Amino acid sequence: MSSKIKTYSELMQYETLVDRFRYLALRGRVGETTFGFDRWMNQQFYASREWKLARRHVIIRDEGRDLGIEGYEIHTGLTIHHLNPMMVADIREGGPEILDPEFLITTTLPTHNAIHYGDERFLPGVLVERKRGDTKLW
Repeated sequence: MSSKIKTYSELMQYETLVDRFRYLALRGRVGETTFGFDRWMNQQFYASREWKLARRHVIIRDEGRDLGIEGYEIHTGLTIHHLNPMMVADIREGGPEILDPEFLITTTLPTHNAIHYGDERFLPGVLVERKRGDTKLW
């Protein structure tokens, strides 16, 4: 896993959902501990007014699209992903990067899981471009 800081500005240089996924993929393991017994801390953070304002800003900026990609509008189950994993110390120290839109992106839960586990199979399928008069089912 790379320790390079990932940013929204760099992410937007990639055009496809798969390319953006590959930039973000963490390649974690299922069940790997992140907050453990301190899980209450991130739950308290996600209930804060500051988080809700940052979240709203990111959703509007990304136009409610999975990884900000046109054609991948999210209708239910919207999630905001920290491009760089948030740790207990980030919450304790109140680092501004946990609220900075430069380090956040809108995703669906399956895409969020794909990023954390590094598994492209969680990603939504390739969009089929529909054309006028197209009556063929997907």
